[in-house]
Formats: sequence, structure tokens, C-alpha cells
Amino acid sequence: MAKTKSRQKKFDTRIDFTPMVDMNMLLITFFMLCTTMIKSQTLQIALPTNEKVEKEQQNKVKQSEAVTIIIDGKVDENGLSKPDDGTLYYFDGMPPTGEELKNLATSNPMKQIEFGNKTGGALPAVREILRERNKAVVEKIELLKKDWKAQKFSKNEEINDSVYLAKAKEIRNDSTLKRPVVIIKATPNASYAHVVSILDEMQINNISRYQIDRINAVDSAMMVLLQGEALKK
Repeated sequence: MAKTKSRQKKFDTRIDFTPMVDMNMLLITFFMLCTTMIKSQTLQIALPTNEKVEKEQQNKVKQSEAVTIIIDGKVDENGLSKPDDGTLYYFDGMPPTGEELKNLATSNPMKQIEFGNKTGGALPAVREILRERNKAVVEKIELLKKDWKAQKFSKNEEINDSVYLAKAKEIRNDSTLKRPVVIIKATPNASYAHVVSILDEMQINNISRYQIDRINAVDSAMMVLLQGEALKK
């Protein structure tokens, strides 16, 4: 009889990954529930608005409360702004009008600070100016900060922080306190770093009322006159 050759059966190897998918979903859910999510730090900016009510309120601002800061940078041979060089102009009150504008050459209210001067630059000087004009708010915030550091609001860290932030917000928005309204403007030569630095100063000095505005003809005229006086010196 002829012998028949035995043939081995071949089995396909197959791995079922369905349980692995379920396990991954359980792990993802577990980590999402147990992990503390980091809150993104964003910069809040009070931008100009076209609403009629807010425009009327801005027009009623007292001269003693308004502070205008103009950022002017310097560019290199490639036309790029130098982040460590430039001039900062500022003046108190509202822009000159009428007779004040006619006598601008003899009574220019604008002052300037160089970013790269030997006294530490413009930012320390600006901080001193803002802190002086927001003195009432800064003093109350400093006292509140001492209580927060001593955990007088609560021994629970999260509750202590939330109470401090709520009370600090009330102080910054207290209309009975003398608070400045800071108007920030920038020339085309100003760098992004300069603008961000000034916005940081708003947070550091607890300034609650500030806005970014466009530079106008009166601002430019005061800057030109001030630059001319600096060249004469």
C-alpha cells in the first residue's frame, strides 16, 4: 500500500487587542481624574471699546487720575526693534487742548525716561511713578498680603488663596480710593517686549484701570518738542 504523507495543520497566530484598548481607556480615565490640571497663565488686557457708556465714563476721568505712557523703541540697521533700548514718555492728566496746546513749546507736560540709562532703566522709574499714584491701593494690598502669608484667612492653602484674591480684587476696584487710569500707547518702533513689560507693571502695581490706545498728533508733537530740548542739552 502506498504511504500517505501526513500534513501538519498550520494555525494562524492572532492576538486580540480588545482587552488592551479597554485597559488603556481605564488608565486614561484614572489619570484624568487623579491628576491636578495646571491652569494656563494668561495676560488680561483691557482693550479699548466702542461702547458709548464706557466712552462717556472715560471722558469724565479727573485730570489727576489719568497717566499716559508712550513707548518708543529704537531700531537696528535691519529695521528691527531693539528690546533693550528705547525711550519711555509719560505725562499726567489729559492731553493739552486749546490755549495749552498753543503754548506747548513753553509748557510741555511730557517727561521721558531712557530704557538703557545708568540708573537701572525705565521700568524701575515707571514702577515708582505708578506706585506713587496708586499708593492707597498698594498700601491696602500690602497689609492684605501679610495676612495671606500668615494664613489668617484659613489654614487651608486653597481657601486662603481664594479669600486673598477676592479681597484684593475688591480693593483694586474700590471707587472710594484714589486710583490712576493708565493709558498705554506705543510708536511703530516699540518692541513687543517693551509693551509686555509695561503691561506686567500694571499687574505688579495693582492697577485695575488701564487701556491700550493709539498715539495721536498731540502726543507726537509733545515727543518732538521734548526730543528737541534733549538735543539742545
